[in-house]
Amino acid sequence: MIVRVSELVKLFRARDGGHEFAAVDNVSFELAAGETLGIVGESGCGKSTLARLLVGLLAPSSGVIEIDGRPLEAQQRDRRALARRVQMVFQDPAAALNPRLRVGDTLREVLSVHRLAAGGSEAERRVGELLEMVGLAASHGSRYPHELSGGQKQRVGIARALAVEPGVLVLDEPVSALDVSVRAQVMNLLAELRERLNLTYVFISHDLGMVRKISDRVAVMYLGRIVEAGDWLDVLDAPRHPYTRILADAVPTPDPAAEAGKLLRVAAGEVPNPAAPPPGCVFHPRCPLVEPICRTAEPRLLVTGGRSVACHVAQRAEQPVDAPVPGR
Repeated sequence: MIVRVSELVKLFRARDGGHEFAAVDNVSFELAAGETLGIVGESGCGKSTLARLLVGLLAPSSGVIEIDGRPLEAQQRDRRALARRVQMVFQDPAAALNPRLRVGDTLREVLSVHRLAAGGSEAERRVGELLEMVGLAASHGSRYPHELSGGQKQRVGIARALAVEPGVLVLDEPVSALDVSVRAQVMNLLAELRERLNLTYVFISHDLGMVRKISDRVAVMYLGRIVEAGDWLDVLDAPRHPYTRILADAVPTPDPAAEAGKLLRVAAGEVPNPAAPPPGCVFHPRCPLVEPICRTAEPRLLVTGGRSVACHVAQRAEQPVDAPVPGR
């Protein structure tokens, strides 16, 4: 396995200086070379914190992250070598690029820091290759970020990540800031690069449609925990956890007639305060299938029906959940 995460926890202290709370709570998964894991969930579920842990921008409170069989903590001593192996593509391409540097200078800086180009001519050639690799012309290297469209900026961000020839890309909402018409183009580019370069992706998104397009496996997060995980077809087309069912129902159907007749399941209330999570199952205050046991006993993430799910009801039924529609 190229990536192995075991019982990962990240604690933060509340703003009032009080007790700590878990933004990432006992998360575990594995990734093989060339595989894509989609991480989905609402805003505030811990997806971006997990991304920053994977690239070493945050230190875990407990648990282990292994890259190529070596603990990430040990690799932190050589940040340059770690960056060569794991790179990140950020959500906002405009904020991720230095507005004072031309695109070519941004890419040449990476090559210089990692000593990947012997001279000016070699660096220039490599900059042109990287830009063409992401669907841009070599002439874009002379432009500043403000002279590019949102999609072009994100392509530059992808080129910068690829400049060090990494094995793993952590993609944190890479298309959410782009126009709808551009998203499909960038997604197609990412799929093409994965096949061509044998890249391993951790693709983080709240959009199940995007996750479905690129992922081999999916992990659904809620309040810092994985509540369901498995092959994307199983998880997204036949959800076992009520929360996953609700997320899947929120994806629009291309057929207007089918969309008009669709029963829309929604989660009641708001996401609980992570600093004061509810007892038992953390989803029970919003769950349409809540039972007495859900309010007192925390469900474990167990393999059932061919995937992992943390739900008392789903574990007992061992079949896809069909949550009732509120008000119907």
